Amino acid sequence: MSVNIQAVYTGNLGVRATHGPSGNQLTTDAPVDNGGQGTSFSPTDLVATALGSCVLTILGLVSQRHEIDLTGTKVSVTKEMVAQPVRRIGRLETIVTVPAGLVDDPAMRDRLEAAARKCPVHQSLHTDIDAPITFVYE
Repeated sequence: MSVNIQAVYTGNLGVRATHGPSGNQLTTDAPVDNGGQGTSFSPTDLVATALGSCVLTILGLVSQRHEIDLTGTKVSVTKEMVAQPVRRIGRLETIVTVPAGLVDDPAMRDRLEAAARKCPVHQSLHTDIDAPITFVYE
């Protein structure tokens, strides 16, 4: 399956991207520390966003198969940049918080955690990016 994304430079380090199948749009801006205004997601912020939303989507798919409602489960992804040897993402720390009582079975927790670590975005990250995923069951 392929999806086409069209993007246009709008000036002042801004970009408007359009999702081909839906026509939905988003904008990006360079971060302040890299000359932008920080008015929107930066391209590397979108990588962090993609990771977090991918993890939640995979958890949703697995939970549906096992008739578990994970509504209210949250993800927090903290992106850290590094400057050496080149400016790039150095770390994406992901914390998944599952509300109390939704998943009490240890075997199901193991299944969900393994699935999250196999999400396509996580699997697509370069091995130089430290990308731990931690689960918290409230």
